[in-house]
Amino acid sequence: MEPSTTRTIVDALTRAIVEHRLQPGTKLAEQKLADHFGVSRTLVRQALFQLVQKHLVKMEPARGAFVAAPTVEEARQVFQVRRLLEVEMVREFLRNQTPARLKALREHVAQEKAAMAGGDATERQQLLGDFHVRMAELADNAVLAQILRDLVSRSSLITLMYQRDSFEAHSQEEHVELIKALAAKDEKRAVKLMEEHLLHVEESLAFDRTVPTHDIALALA
Repeated sequence: MEPSTTRTIVDALTRAIVEHRLQPGTKLAEQKLADHFGVSRTLVRQALFQLVQKHLVKMEPARGAFVAAPTVEEARQVFQVRRLLEVEMVREFLRNQTPARLKALREHVAQEKAAMAGGDATERQQLLGDFHVRMAELADNAVLAQILRDLVSRSSLITLMYQRDSFEAHSQEEHVELIKALAAKDEKRAVKLMEEHLLHVEESLAFDRTVPTHDIALALA
């Protein structure tokens, strides 16, 4: 087995957070991570620092690293930025739209539908978030795709903390409607659908919810 690198540690922890296997507030002990990945604590520390920059991990002086617990204000700002970016992304996609790119987006939504029928909640969550990143990639904008990848990761953490009920089926249906508008080259409707879709996700969040934590120090604070 090859030794883990900083990149593999970052990717593994990102997936665990985004796929809701690591809860907000969970302590990320350096030594435990070093033992798990078979690396030095220095390498783990480098990975954690990168996750801090992505806002998925929070470092606290004398206490260590924890899975981030986004505030209500931060959650609202994340979705505000997503609306600003993704409305323009719809226009960009339409400007660069080809039958092949539209087909690729339809194939992604077909995967979403199959996942909705299956029992893997992690796969459903991942595919629904990846739809937005896929659109940016197909719009031929690698920078936007990377920015959205980070924002979608933060959104996954936010929905884990605050979402009232399962919003997945509704979200998947809205992706289908958006593709129909894109196929019809109806920019006005496509833009409206994307904006409403992100607003619906935000509206499904219960910001008065008491967020559970697995960390004793946080729970007793």
